[in-house]
Amino acid sequence: MNLPSRQKLLLHPVAKPVVFLLCLLPFAWLLYAAIANELGANPAEALIRATGDWTLRFICIVLAVTPLRVITSTPALARFRRMLGLFAYFYVLIHLLSYSWFDMGFDVADIIKDIIKRPFILVGFSAFLLLTPLAATSFNAAIKAMRARRWQLLHKLVYPIAALGLLHFFWMRAGKNNFAEVFVYAAIIAALLGWRLQQFLKKKKPNPSMYAG
Repeated sequence: MNLPSRQKLLLHPVAKPVVFLLCLLPFAWLLYAAIANELGANPAEALIRATGDWTLRFICIVLAVTPLRVITSTPALARFRRMLGLFAYFYVLIHLLSYSWFDMGFDVADIIKDIIKRPFILVGFSAFLLLTPLAATSFNAAIKAMRARRWQLLHKLVYPIAALGLLHFFWMRAGKNNFAEVFVYAAIIAALLGWRLQQFLKKKKPNPSMYAG
């Protein structure tokens, strides 16, 4: 039986390296812009915000993999989910390092005080902490050690992570009364989580054929 063309394309050995390079493009652009002094009047703020934006985008992309896989009947999409999740962690790590370096000068005491004092930073840092065990267990050895059921349960943390990331973004934009992008991300995340809720309820719904005489 012949595989659909999109399945063949996604299963091609070159597919993963291509996706990897595409995921690196935002980082490559930011690195170039920083070296070429093209990040604007406040390069530190531009870098912090851009890496935060890309973290939220990758979280949305990760959440979109399963709905797209099911709706388009393309199971091969699942093979990219782990890589995309690790890139979400990669960008949040750069986001945190940029804040710690440019805003706080790597002063640990001041960073801790700032996290406690400012709710939007506390929320963002909480999302980072929840994302860390997901990145640390995104390997076959971890899945084998934890068993599939526990691993799947742990990785459901992506749902509260998405909510915390959105709240962090909302509070950050609230300071400038700029909510246009917040509403876009909120709509995307709501749609993706709503689809999952619908699938969960569908599985829980009794099958009428079970009661047929």
